[in-house]
Amino acid sequence: MRDGAAFSDPARERFMFARRLLFTAVITVLLTALLIARYFDLQISRYEDFATQSNNNRVLVRPVAPSRGLIYDRNSKLIADNRPSYNLTIVPERSSDVDKLLADLGEVISISERDIQRFRKRLKQRRPFEKTNLRFNLSEEERATLAVNGHRLVGAETSARLKRFYPDGELFSHVVGYVGRINERETQTIEAVKYRGTDSIGKIGLEKFYEQKLLGDVGSEQVETNALGRVTRVLDKTGAVSGDNLTLYLDSQIQQVGHEAFKDKRGALVAIEIETGGVLAMISAPSYDPNLFVSGISQKNYDSLLYSPDRPLFDRAVRGQYPPGSTIKPLFGLTALQHNIVTPSYKIKDNGYFYFKGIERPWRDHNFARGGHGDGVDMAKAIIESCNIYFYGLGVKTGIDLLSDYGTQFGLGATTGIDLPGERPGIMPSRAWKKGARGQSWFNGDTINTSIGQGFMLATPLQLAVMSARIASRGEVLTPQLVKAINGQEQSLLKTQSDINISKKHWDYMHRAMQDVVHSNRGTARSISKGLTYRIAGKTGTAQAISIDAEDKYDSSKIAERQWDHALFIAFAPADDPKIAIGLIVENGEHGGSAAAPIARAVIDAYMQSTSSTTEINR
Repeated sequence: MRDGAAFSDPARERFMFARRLLFTAVITVLLTALLIARYFDLQISRYEDFATQSNNNRVLVRPVAPSRGLIYDRNSKLIADNRPSYNLTIVPERSSDVDKLLADLGEVISISERDIQRFRKRLKQRRPFEKTNLRFNLSEEERATLAVNGHRLVGAETSARLKRFYPDGELFSHVVGYVGRINERETQTIEAVKYRGTDSIGKIGLEKFYEQKLLGDVGSEQVETNALGRVTRVLDKTGAVSGDNLTLYLDSQIQQVGHEAFKDKRGALVAIEIETGGVLAMISAPSYDPNLFVSGISQKNYDSLLYSPDRPLFDRAVRGQYPPGSTIKPLFGLTALQHNIVTPSYKIKDNGYFYFKGIERPWRDHNFARGGHGDGVDMAKAIIESCNIYFYGLGVKTGIDLLSDYGTQFGLGATTGIDLPGERPGIMPSRAWKKGARGQSWFNGDTINTSIGQGFMLATPLQLAVMSARIASRGEVLTPQLVKAINGQEQSLLKTQSDINISKKHWDYMHRAMQDVVHSNRGTARSISKGLTYRIAGKTGTAQAISIDAEDKYDSSKIAERQWDHALFIAFAPADDPKIAIGLIVENGEHGGSAAAPIARAVIDAYMQSTSSTTEINR
């Protein structure tokens, strides 16, 4: 017992226990104090910060894209619509590993490398917590597959959007244009705020020209999300404002008739309502389906359009610049008559060649093989039979200064001011133009070439239609327009210059001569007069696509088809009270009377039928 007592010391044990208890109490107090301090910091001192962060994770403000404005033809037929589409989007902040998410998505639906590359580009342009498109136009099967696998695709979401749709396909592709995805270059110029919630922008045509009106104003909505980022409810919403609706002068029926009339030919046609300057039809052939571009065209489809020898992407109506050929003869004839350069009774003898003093090389007439047009060729006959020899001499007598001045007044050599982007000006040559463009003086030989619409002279089909309309209206100048009304509000008629001052008797004379081009036995467009119940005034034209030496004869059998002459035609109808004017070209069509004039006849017939039907309805 004595040995056991030596090992037991109650006092010492109590002391050690008290020390340990005190140490534990101190640690407990310190930890409790630290916990309270941390709690105070989190719940009181930094409450606002964490509440804000929490709300940022739970509550999002996201843009609401506006509905793009609709486009209608003059008869209220919808030609640019919006239709629902479903896209696959990703919010990277909702995913712990975006690369893994992309891989997982690729296992359940088709995701191309190009889709991923474009997605990564879009990531650099977006705002935090903003949806970024990965795939467009999901099929119903793809949407169902994504829904079933949603539990393992955190951060991905199927979003409904309105997508542009063009019901008539290729019928209006050049004039109406199309929308496409905003590219990197465009992001540098657009106002980013206006395009939040949308990734499309007008690329060409009316879609581009009226982009700011069609776009609308973006809205916003405040939504609450769950831990997976799914929207559970909408807390607040500011509605988007739809874009403006456009009503055009274009007539779908007339456009369709003209489009079909070109068949497999290359060329362009513009038809203008003379009273208003409204464009009734604008055709560039061949065409393409603009719907291919809306959500991103495949490289294969794009290459087939881009490298096609027929150049379907090229808008010939406003960008194609061609020698106008003999279609400008009525214009130059009116110029000479107005300034008493010649009179209606002035006549020449045409043996097929025209020589100018000091120049050995002759200029010839298309009819030179048959000895020309013979004796007694006055201006009317020169218009009706398209006699070049008469106009060679007329051009020299008139001089380039007057020819250029009046050519400009009739709409040549400058953009018309139509409401379309990318219009080309053509060339109405003058002394100043040649000096500036070529650094050379003007020569009489240049005037001779210009007098029949060749040489340096170039015009677009739109300019030919404008020229035709100004001849038809006896000098009234109106700017061509495509948009008739915006949200039902009629647009005012536009003028860029004063009306053209030419005597009434000269207008009468030229109108009669142009009617005889179609309705006389010698007229170059007489083939289209059969069965007409109204009268058409017109002028054919042929323009060289390649140069031919004076000693050589044009023979289409010896050259490639794409080197054949171009065929042109201008016209207006009905001749006694003109309502519609047309300018058109058929590339490599050779003869205006046989290749171009029948297309114009079909379009004018369609217009006359539509106006008579409207008259009957109004009765």
